[in-house]
Amino acid sequence: MRTVEVFADVLCPFTHAGLHTLIDRRAQLGHTEPRLRIRAWPLELINGKPLDPHHIGTEVAALRASVRPDLFAGFSADTFPTTSMTAFALTAAADRADDATLSEAVGIALRDAVFEEGLDIGLPEVVAPIAERFGLEPLDADATSAAVRADWAEGRERGVVGSPHFFVGGGAGMFCPVLDISRDDVGDFVIAWKQGTEDFVNSLLG
Repeated sequence: MRTVEVFADVLCPFTHAGLHTLIDRRAQLGHTEPRLRIRAWPLELINGKPLDPHHIGTEVAALRASVRPDLFAGFSADTFPTTSMTAFALTAAADRADDATLSEAVGIALRDAVFEEGLDIGLPEVVAPIAERFGLEPLDADATSAAVRADWAEGRERGVVGSPHFFVGGGAGMFCPVLDISRDDVGDFVIAWKQGTEDFVNSLLG
């Protein structure tokens, strides 16, 4: 099975938009490959603090206003998780299964829970039914920390600079290959499709 490796944070809205864009296009083409093996790029640990829900809210608003008005229907800053590690406990368990289809499905389910359903996946009781759906047992705190930090270390060695960062076919990595993200003169986010996005997506999906 062909795979695309993605280093990403589970709470990153740019990742949510990017992954859905690839999956949606794959479905339109009637393809089942490549699958997305989603690795951890833990912004909470990298930044030394949880993500700010209000900052995430401005990113979400910009994404909805520009490139994906169909996504983020259930996002709420009030229920945004204060930690990503509870969700990473489940993604790490999925990654241990060495099944890209499972890794992708679990990663998307968790992101949909946050951004489409407004759920707090920082809570074990919220993650538990998602884990049960896939027949998985989330890792304990120590095993989760070890797995996430191992992904983080590998990502640094391979040149990952942010979330999401894609690796295709063993080639060079690409940071956020479909979205052009900048700020205007007053500091508001300006987001657009990168030039050549359609060609990139189609080449990726064959």
